[in-house]
Amino acid sequence: MASIRYNPNGSQKGKITYNADIVSGIVMLSLQDTEGIELVPSKSKGIKLCFEKEGIFADVSVIAHYGYRVPELAFRIQQKIKQMVESMTKYKIAKVDVHIQSVIFPELDASAEEPEEPAEPSEN
Repeated sequence: MASIRYNPNGSQKGKITYNADIVSGIVMLSLQDTEGIELVPSKSKGIKLCFEKEGIFADVSVIAHYGYRVPELAFRIQQKIKQMVESMTKYKIAKVDVHIQSVIFPELDASAEEPEEPAEPSEN
């Protein structure tokens, strides 16, 4: 949770503190905003954060949709997390590790699964 005290005299002496859940929520929002992936269905939603002096080390696990290039997806995820966390908090992102847990393939039509029978030649 963030808290701030405003001093109208111009000399701010308040302090902003961020709960780890706030940063985790920002990371989750950035993942939900990324096209071609879904969150891992688990209690932690596949997000692990480690706060160090160098910055935040993030470890995220996602499920990719078929048809998207994995390296491009991972790069977009890294960039979006970095941009959103650094613009919304005072923290810097030191590293983002992306793990693609699986791929969701499109469902096939039942009619597409069964090949058509060749037509019988007519005898005339």
